[in-house]
Formats: sequence, structure tokens, C-alpha cells
Amino acid sequence: MMRQYELVERVRRYNPNTDEALLDRAYVYAMRAHGSQLRASGDPYFSHPLEVAAILTDLKLDDATIVSALLHDTIEDTSATKAEIERLFGHQIATLVEGLTKIKKLDLVSKQAKQAENLRKLLLAIADDVRVLLVKLADRLHNMRTLKWVPPEKRDRVAQETLDIYAPLAARMGMQDMREELEDLAFRQLSPEAYESITTRVSELRQFNGPVVQEIERELKDELERRGIVAEVKGREKRPFSIWGKMERKAIGFEQLSDLYGFRVLVSSVEDCYRALGVVHTKWAIVPGRFKDYISTPKPNDYRSLHTTVVGPRRQRVEMQIRTKDMEEIAEYGIAAHALYKDASGAPGEMLSHESRAYAWLRKTIENLSQGLSPEEFLEHTKLELFHDQVFCFTPKGRLIALPRKATPIDFAYAVHTDVGNTAVGCKINGTIAPLVSELKNGDEVEIITSKAQTPPGAWETIAVTGKARAAVRRATRAAVRAQYAGLGRKITERAFTRVGKPFTEDGVAKATPRLARASAEDVFAAIGRGEIKTDDVIRAVYPDWVPPRPEERAERAASGEGWFELKRGHNLKFKIPEGATSERLDAIPIRGINGDLPVRFAPDGGAVPGDRIVGILTPGEGITIYPIQSASLQGFEDAPERWLDVRWDVDELSDGRFPARIIVTARNEPGSLAQIAGAIGDRGGNIDGLQMHARSADFHEMVIDVEVFDLRHLNAIIADLKAREVVSQVERVNG
Repeated sequence: MMRQYELVERVRRYNPNTDEALLDRAYVYAMRAHGSQLRASGDPYFSHPLEVAAILTDLKLDDATIVSALLHDTIEDTSATKAEIERLFGHQIATLVEGLTKIKKLDLVSKQAKQAENLRKLLLAIADDVRVLLVKLADRLHNMRTLKWVPPEKRDRVAQETLDIYAPLAARMGMQDMREELEDLAFRQLSPEAYESITTRVSELRQFNGPVVQEIERELKDELERRGIVAEVKGREKRPFSIWGKMERKAIGFEQLSDLYGFRVLVSSVEDCYRALGVVHTKWAIVPGRFKDYISTPKPNDYRSLHTTVVGPRRQRVEMQIRTKDMEEIAEYGIAAHALYKDASGAPGEMLSHESRAYAWLRKTIENLSQGLSPEEFLEHTKLELFHDQVFCFTPKGRLIALPRKATPIDFAYAVHTDVGNTAVGCKINGTIAPLVSELKNGDEVEIITSKAQTPPGAWETIAVTGKARAAVRRATRAAVRAQYAGLGRKITERAFTRVGKPFTEDGVAKATPRLARASAEDVFAAIGRGEIKTDDVIRAVYPDWVPPRPEERAERAASGEGWFELKRGHNLKFKIPEGATSERLDAIPIRGINGDLPVRFAPDGGAVPGDRIVGILTPGEGITIYPIQSASLQGFEDAPERWLDVRWDVDELSDGRFPARIIVTARNEPGSLAQIAGAIGDRGGNIDGLQMHARSADFHEMVIDVEVFDLRHLNAIIADLKAREVVSQVERVNG
């Protein structure tokens, strides 16, 4: 166990002005507070906070952070109190220790809603002072190093939590070395066989290749010196988790990996970075598409470097990172390189240069807490932001937008502004019209084309990659659905007032909202459209003296033909198909990408038609089911990627076959409305395969119609014709 003077010496190496008395007091206090407590390994418990402090000295952190590390378990595990720590060590250190105490027992792999709430607490705890996060990461690193002493039933949970939350947080804070060690330790616990296999193969390759790393280091350094560039060259093999991740990502075996070696070239200036890059590219052949300039466009965590891959000595594919020593410090320590405070007592001073961009990301994440996201949406947004690497794109005016890998112009639009995303109808990538579903690449210039008449389709949620875009699409979709219900409810209310001979005004409904327990007239109309409020209740709220007709009076009026036939909820109707419509069925499904004689069918509750982007889902023993890509039912297969098949329509073989689709029609409940709807479908050559009718209210009913059409254009033409009918209020296609 590290002695008191050894800890002081570790700090003094990088901070000659350290407050030795403060460190000594904290060491003695923590050792006495933990007393005879033991860890699961049998070591004195005090060895843990001492090792955490040692890790933080490697990051060259200030005295207050080192002291907080020594004390971080005292409030939770001993009789110490915040008041006592504040009296002995000051307010700032006491606040840091209290923040660490609050997040110590957060369970970040529990049920999703609870996990989201705990992640909120973690981020809120580190929002005011990033040093809380630095101590927490060091605490987790030491716990992972000693994971073998933890009870077996807890090891996987701790390792998974590390891989899900703490390693990505370290990466976002720019602390790459800590991230890699956390990932490897978690990987070794969660996938011991894979870890052992990779480390064995790397060891065998090392013996086979001999001192290849040293040879490349020497040759590269000599070449740079011949060109007048003084450089330090460091080479190393890739880490096991990084190798495993690449094998998984690219679906390749170990033998197919060609870039197991990475080299860092450290020079004295930015100018020398680009000179060294020129030397490397002149000496060895570059691998196309592998050059990245993070000096001119730094990553959000402040990382700056030039990346390139060349076919170097021995025909080895070699990854190189070229940067200055200052950039190396940021790359190694990340946000910790900025966390240098002037006042050793713990009062935070000014950052040396500017607030870390990584810390700015953290603050931005905290701001999202005030946007009213549900726990699940917040968790999704934060995890997406944590896990994805970045691509950098530009607006036409040169504004830099950082996005996750695989991001689309939809994500770009919402990153610019929510209103831009909500009104996006198209885009140009590098001056060329492109689909909104295109995958963006580094350096793309993206121009979003907007229209005020546009509202984002709900299917965008499955296309968007960023949590911000997905959440915005959900909000817009909810608002659009609410507006549709409100529009329907307004029509229902107007007809109800007309039927009873009472004048209808929106102001009158607005004044009656307190009696209806709603905040606005719009809320009342939406509730009527959803069937939550009866129109009689609204009329009575606006006209308290009005008396609704008795049931027998309603029956007499219906029998006399006055009013409309009221359908009961759940009625199933069968009717004769109009002349001209055909019941021709599909004999064979023309799909490419399916091998063998497996039975193929369309998804229930909506089917698919040519023109839809489609996917096949394999069900062992049953065959293949074809879904449109926007089908909500596909969410049920997200955890089984092996069942997904890449399929597409075989247009050449379509002939005149028909395909299933489902639409929902909301129409006025009056004589002849059903005939008009069936006629519109028949006139366009569509075939009605099934129909259900549900009473929405006394004035409107809803029809769920299964139709057979030739393709998506045919279906859209039928929908357009239906919308043009006076009796029809709304038409929409459904999938699943």
C-alpha cells in the first residue's frame, strides 16, 4: 500500500506548489475513518481510495481532486459527515465528496426507466464540477482492476455497466487510455473466451513477425530526421476490445485484419504535423479513404490529430496518428488536461485556455433534461450521444455540424434547428440532390430544402440516428396526431351543435373548458376526436339549460330517417364488391434475395406493395414474412438481427399481380357513405379484401379497409380519390 510521503511525492512531480499539509490531513483522516474495514480481497479498505488517488495523480489533477478521492467513501461507509469534512477540508471538497456519495449506489443496468433516472442523477451530479466525474471514473477503473474479488453474481453487472456507461463517458471526455482499459477489463469479464482467443492470436502474431513494431518505429523516425523533422515515434498493437469491435463491425475473422499496429508521431508544431504527413505519404502508399484531419476540425472532446493509414515496411498496413505533444496530452488525459485549478484549497479557478468542448457537450446534455423528455427518450438520446463516433459536415455557410456515424440529412436538419428538421422536404449533398435517407460522410456540405407545408412523417423516427432528431420527430408526430384529432373533433362538435339547433362558436367552447376539465378549446376538440368526451357533455357545458333528448326520442328520429344510422363498436361488415373490381389473388411473391423453397408471405395488418422499401424476417419452421421498412412490427425483431434478410422487389416479374395494403378511413356516418368509399376504391381498380367499421361518435365512423393494389402509386391514387370525397374526413395507411 502506498505510503503517505509517496502520495505527496507523486503530486509534487507535476505540481511543485502542492499543499502537502492538506494531503497529509486527508490521508490520515481517511485511513482512520476506514479503520479495520476490509475489501473483498482481504486488503485494508483504505487501499481502494488510495489507489483511486494514485490514478488521478497520473492524470496530474489538482489537490482538491486528490483529497476528494481519498475521502470519497467516507460519508457512505464510515461515521464521517459532510459537516465534519467541510469543517476540516473546506466547502468545495465537502461538496465534491457529497456528490460522489450521491452517485455511488446508482444502478445503471436496471429497468430502463429506473436506469434513465439514475443516469440523470449521475449527469446532474457531475454537471456543476467535472472533478466529480474524474474521481468516479478513477474509482470505477480500480474496481474493474480488482473485479476478480467481487462475488461472481455481481461481476457481469459491474462489467456491463462499465461498458455501457463509464467507458463511453471516458471517451466523450477525451480520456482514451482510460476508456481502452475500462473496455478491455469489461470485455475480459463478459466474453472471456473471445478475450483469450484474441490475446493468444495477437501473441502468436507477435512471435511470428518478430520486432516489427520496433523496426517500423526506427525506419519512420529515420525517414523524418532525413527530412529535418525531429519526432518521437511510439508504436503499439491494438487492444483486444478494439480488435473484437472491428471484427464484429466488419464481420471478418482475425486473419482478415490488416491493421493491427498503430503508431503515434509526436512533433513540436502544427506545421511539422503536416510536414510529417507529407513525408509519410511520399514514402509509403496511402490506403484510400483512411485520411482524417482532426486538427482543422477537432472532435467534440477536443481531440486533435492527423490520422492516416499506409502500406508501410514489410507491406504491413499501418495506422498513424500525427500530432504535437500538447495534442498528445489532450488525447491522453482528455478533459483532465483542462481541469487545472489555481486554488489548491478547492476553489475552482479559471481554465488554462478555454472550457473543454467535451465539458460543453456534457452541459448540453444536461440542458436536454429540461426539454421534458420521457425517461426512456432521455436514456435513448444520451446513450446514442455517448456511443457513436462522429462525422463532420458543413452547412452552405460553413457552419460545422458534428453528427454520429451513419447519420442522415434528417439528423443534420434537426442539428441545425428543430424547425428546419420539421419542415425538411429534401436535401442537397455537395450540391447534388440526394435522398433524406442518405448516409452522411466526413466533409459533406449539406443544404436542407424546407417547406412550411411539411410535417415530419412518423417513419423518420426509424431512419434518424440522433436522439435529438428521434425525439423531435416523436413530438411532431404527436402534435400532428393531436391536430388531426382536434380537426375531427371540431367537425363532430359543429355537427352536434347544428343537430340540436344551438349556435356553435369556438369562444363558447373555450369559456366552458373549466367545466370540461380541459385547458383549451383545442384540448376539448382533441378529446372529442379521440372519443374521450361526448358531444352532449360539451353542449351542456356551453348551454347549461339544454336538456338532451331522451333515448326513445333518438330512436323515433332514427326510425323516421332523421339523423344517421349509428354503428356499434366492433361491427364487422361484409358486402358485395362493386362491379369492375377484381378479386384476383397473388400467385407468387416476386421478391429477390430469397433462396430455397421457404414459404413467403406478407406481414399481417398492412402487408407491403411494390414501391415500399422492404425487409424479410425469417421465422424457423414457418418461412419468410415481408414487411415494409416503416412497419412498427419490425421493432419486435431488433434483438434478432440474424433473422433479417436483405430483399427487394423483382419488378420485371410483377405483371398485373395485386398486393395487400391497409388503410383507415374516417367518414361521416350518413346514408350512402360506405357506397361512396367502396365506389372510389372500385373506380380506381382496387379490390376490397376485408373491412371493419367502428363508431367514432354519433356523426363519424372509422373503417379499417384491407385493399389489394398493383403498387404504391396505385395505392396513393386510391387514397387521393378517397380524400377528395365529401363524406371522408381523413385517410391514412397503416402498417402493423
